[in-house]
Amino acid sequence: MIRIVEETGSTNADLAARLAGGEYLPEGEWLVADRQVEGKGRLGRVWNDGAGNFMGSTIVRLASADPPAQTLALMAGLAVYEALVGYLPERADLRLKWPNDLLLGGAKIAGILLEAVGDLVIVGIGVNLRVAPEVPDRRVAALSDLGVDLGRDMFAQALAVAFDLELHRWRTAGLAPLLRRWQSAAHPKGTRLTVLPPGEEAFEGSFAGLSQDGNLLLDLEDGSRRTIHAGDVLLASAPH
Repeated sequence: MIRIVEETGSTNADLAARLAGGEYLPEGEWLVADRQVEGKGRLGRVWNDGAGNFMGSTIVRLASADPPAQTLALMAGLAVYEALVGYLPERADLRLKWPNDLLLGGAKIAGILLEAVGDLVIVGIGVNLRVAPEVPDRRVAALSDLGVDLGRDMFAQALAVAFDLELHRWRTAGLAPLLRRWQSAAHPKGTRLTVLPPGEEAFEGSFAGLSQDGNLLLDLEDGSRRTIHAGDVLLASAPH
């Protein structure tokens, strides 16, 4: 079910408030806003508004047999990729970037924010369908830049279907197929990346794929390989 509201602060915050109030929210239910005025992305960045864009949230109820919860970021990113890619022109360059951003021609077109609430995870997704909001330290893009006119409601339906399918695959097929498909949709191995780990100086390396548990592998100039568990990741040529 997709519930649409005209305006809200944040769809993630709305779902969190409903859960805190004791309301039961089933998987597969989405809250989508026409306008979002207090939305946020990873690391506290503002990610608001944009008439005709998709801004929505859903929940995942974790079970003991599920793969590690942090890999939901990869699953959600792949779901958005699958929902978008069928609408793109043949030569469009849509790529996943660890852990859960989508880039169109190297510019961010979509982002995902996961927030844990007990044994639930709220998954917030923003996709620039019509307009790319200004983000001071990021290149951003919109689907309309390619001349594609995709209505928000049509995309919401496509995303709900893709998310449900990827969630089922995540639970039943294990991580290995997810990681293979994620890497095939990501920028190529060898792509130069800049990583800003929490509390550390930024450094660069070459994308070397994902570890067996979904962490980022980076080859450094000294020949060593580093596993990245958290941090902001940019294409090395991107402003930061």
